[in-house]
Amino acid sequence: MSKADPTPKRSLTRGRHRLRTRIILSFALLGLSLTLLLAFATNWVRGRVEEDMITDVMDRNINAYAERFYDSGGRDIGLPVQQMRGRVVSREKFEALKVDQPDWYRLGDGIHPVVGRNEDGTPFAYKLAVRKTPEQWFFLAYDMQESVRRSEKFERALYIVVPVFTLFSLLLGWWSASRVMSPVSELAQRLRRSGTSSDPEELAPYFAEDEVGELAKALDDYAGRLTEVVQRDREFNADVSHELRTPLAVIRGAVELLLSKPDLDDRARKRLERIERAEQQCTDLISALLLLSRDERAVGHCDVAKLARQLLDNHRAQLGDKPLELRLEGEARLMIDAPESAVAVALGNLIGNAVKYTQSGDVVVRLHPDSVEVVDSGPGLSAEDAARLFQRGYRGTHAGHSQGGGIGLSIVRRICALYGWDVRVRPGDTQGVVATLRFGAQDITSS
Repeated sequence: MSKADPTPKRSLTRGRHRLRTRIILSFALLGLSLTLLLAFATNWVRGRVEEDMITDVMDRNINAYAERFYDSGGRDIGLPVQQMRGRVVSREKFEALKVDQPDWYRLGDGIHPVVGRNEDGTPFAYKLAVRKTPEQWFFLAYDMQESVRRSEKFERALYIVVPVFTLFSLLLGWWSASRVMSPVSELAQRLRRSGTSSDPEELAPYFAEDEVGELAKALDDYAGRLTEVVQRDREFNADVSHELRTPLAVIRGAVELLLSKPDLDDRARKRLERIERAEQQCTDLISALLLLSRDERAVGHCDVAKLARQLLDNHRAQLGDKPLELRLEGEARLMIDAPESAVAVALGNLIGNAVKYTQSGDVVVRLHPDSVEVVDSGPGLSAEDAARLFQRGYRGTHAGHSQGGGIGLSIVRRICALYGWDVRVRPGDTQGVVATLRFGAQDITSS
């Protein structure tokens, strides 16, 4: 038997954000990225400019320092720039410098960074300009501690600037998203209100001549064409229903008249009773399809136990020599506030499938306080059947060359959706399939 759970619902992507949120996050990320890039570039440029300035100043001052030393006849001279200290080492003290300042001794001409810690553990950092001649070595040290403090202070300022500008970008993104999404949200609200009416309201007059206005025009055009198609479909279904009811009524009257004859032989009586059952089935199906086409729930009252018994009797009369037992179980009296035609189509399809695909054994209809189970001893379900059984036009792997277009269970699913019922199928405990038709709590009058 080819039955399965309804078509699986499409899985929703939980991680996807709303468009408004994506706009706000885009602004925030853009602001953070640009602020970080600007902070890095500013800090790098500041460092490069300061480095070049210090290098140029020291290069010029060490030359001036050497000239003033020679001009003064080798006497002690003052420093041309603050934060600098100079030292001149004569030739006879070169080796002593190797012991006193080994780092200075190894350095060649140029400007070199020197960092380290004093004996008391305090850090030091300075730039050392070196100019070596055969007779004298000139050293000019520029204290970088103040520059390091300024750099640290500047970096701390950047740590504050980046979050502030990121927050500003977030606020700007929130404001921009609100402005951008406001007409889209209004369009969605108007479209939602319009969808509750059979005559949808035009949307385009409420929006400016921009992209949202173009979307509103397209939706108006689509809604107009869709309304026209639905109206034609409803009119067609109503006309077909009306035209079919007349010949069916004629058939019913003729069958009842023929069945009332006392001299009717058994063979003819069975054929007439089969015609009568087919007429009733057609009438119920037409009523159910008309309700589906109008998308409206009809009122009625149905004794499910009585209906199930009638459906089993109808199928029992068509079994012939098929070794199949049809049983009704359950003591509950289940009454449903729904038209008998809708319940007959839904339950009749489930019973019909069970009878069709079960070659031997039994088909049991069990009544519960709020549901009906149809249990068979057929071949069961395949994985493909379980995934696609309630799709329109799909026929199960066990259908073979049997008659049918694969729309019976899709009609059952639509009827259940219309009335708020639930239909499910699952493999049996040992074999076959269990189909369950569960009614809504508001539809049950007594049990």
